[in-house]
Amino acid sequence: MDEQLFFKKLNNLCTSKEIFYFLSSLEVMSDTMASGALQRISEVEVDDIGLKNPGLLENEVFRALCFQFELESSKLSNTGLLNALQALIKLRIDPQSTLMASLLSESEERLGKGQLTAENLCALGESLLELEGPSCATLEQIVNHMQEKDIERWSPREIVMVYKILQVTVREGKQCQNLLNRLNSVTLRTVSQLSPNFASVILNSLVVLRQTRAVPLVTALCKHSVKHVPYFTDHELVNVLEAFLYFGQKVQIFTEALERHVPKSILTMHPQTVSKVMQYCCKKMILSKPIFDAVAEGFISNTDRLTTDQIAAYIIPFGTLNYLPPSASSLFRKLETVLHTRVRHFQPHTLLNLLHSCVLIQRYPVNFLPKIFSPYFLQQLQAQPPGLNRVVMSQLTQLFLTVTLECPFYEGPKLLSKYQVKAFPMLHNSPDVHLFKRVKTGLLYLLKKRIYFASEVSTPYFYVVDIEIKLDEEGFVLPAAQLEDVHRRIALCVDDQNRFCAHSHNLLGEEAIKQRHLQLLGYEVVQIPFFEIENLQNTRNMADYLHKKIFPCTYGLSS
Repeated sequence: MDEQLFFKKLNNLCTSKEIFYFLSSLEVMSDTMASGALQRISEVEVDDIGLKNPGLLENEVFRALCFQFELESSKLSNTGLLNALQALIKLRIDPQSTLMASLLSESEERLGKGQLTAENLCALGESLLELEGPSCATLEQIVNHMQEKDIERWSPREIVMVYKILQVTVREGKQCQNLLNRLNSVTLRTVSQLSPNFASVILNSLVVLRQTRAVPLVTALCKHSVKHVPYFTDHELVNVLEAFLYFGQKVQIFTEALERHVPKSILTMHPQTVSKVMQYCCKKMILSKPIFDAVAEGFISNTDRLTTDQIAAYIIPFGTLNYLPPSASSLFRKLETVLHTRVRHFQPHTLLNLLHSCVLIQRYPVNFLPKIFSPYFLQQLQAQPPGLNRVVMSQLTQLFLTVTLECPFYEGPKLLSKYQVKAFPMLHNSPDVHLFKRVKTGLLYLLKKRIYFASEVSTPYFYVVDIEIKLDEEGFVLPAAQLEDVHRRIALCVDDQNRFCAHSHNLLGEEAIKQRHLQLLGYEVVQIPFFEIENLQNTRNMADYLHKKIFPCTYGLSS
């Protein structure tokens, strides 16, 4: 039978029984046809769990095929040999069998003689990776032969296979950087042809091989990934998100694609994929309400499926980005129920991060604070990396300050002073230098003398105030150094873009809790957000603006 007609008929068969019946009707077939038949059998009879019908290995036609491959391995074409090897590996044939030993021996002999094409080398590499894993010594030999081939003519499949082999053989890519540079250059020209799987595999390889200089390729792959978002498997999407995070990519249309995909798929997505989506949003400071609302609903529905790390990954971004979804009451009721039953299963630092994120959005875990402030738990924190570093102690201090200020009914253990910091090292605490300077210049114009305001003032309550102004009982401004007769304290919060979610006017959780606490501590908090002052043309305009914000009930400035 003509090969083209053979493969057309073969690919329309959907069970091994049909394939065996078809093969038994043929008097003769080439080794390419025979290996193609084995491949088709592996496609229809193997799923994610394994071989659907182990009995097929005892079928007479199957055994005859295997016997012929074993007997005539040296006479097979390269394609027939390597396709048969791939199919038999997929069908879980014993690697120690004489059949497999014969095919592997013949493949490696042809490799050593340089008889394999680039496509053959990729097929052999794929088989060895599946059979022996990354420790297989022959993989390096394959890479050496690949370097001698004409990369310009490689198909996307061959390109992907070489990335996969390099990923497991050279890790950081230092030994093969010349090959990688050529490969990256050729791949850049083929990006538009890549399937979702191929794009995901290459991005993952670029991360593992630390190809931070391949910026044009990474950028092109990330943009190409946008149209594949609905078609990525969970594992592929995780690879893509990890690449976005590793290379610092931020593509607005990719986020928009996630916003369309996640709400529709949330109930079927693997929890680890959802966790990675939330990590992506959190690290990039992207407050996507469609994604967060869907994840909240997913958490409420699927909590029992989640590990403790996944629970934290779902919830922490809500606090970090200072957002309460419409289902907030159900979400946090569910979280409290889960914590009551599984709190002892959480790693200490994971539990602290989770509870700290809750207080940022005014959800108070008072039932669990006695555990957090207990000497035993604090010892556990100290014993595990990163230990009781400044960030961890700041979280503990902020938890303690929160229950002191916002939960006066709390009567449990207190946090010992030795675990408290004197000032919070908040990530976005110091305002932008140029913005800060413009505000101070405007204040000087308004108040006439520099003595009437102080900048970056440390308070006894762990927070640093950007600018503090003191007033007496009649509302007159006092010198900043004066301690007596202070009736009101005004805290100016100069909020630059780093204190807000990306492309948003929504304050981050760390800044929101600071301003809330300053108010509870007696300050009059005046927010000076960047988006209200960035277009003010001159110092006079800035002073007018500050006058209206700080002293709204007094007359305007004199000329």
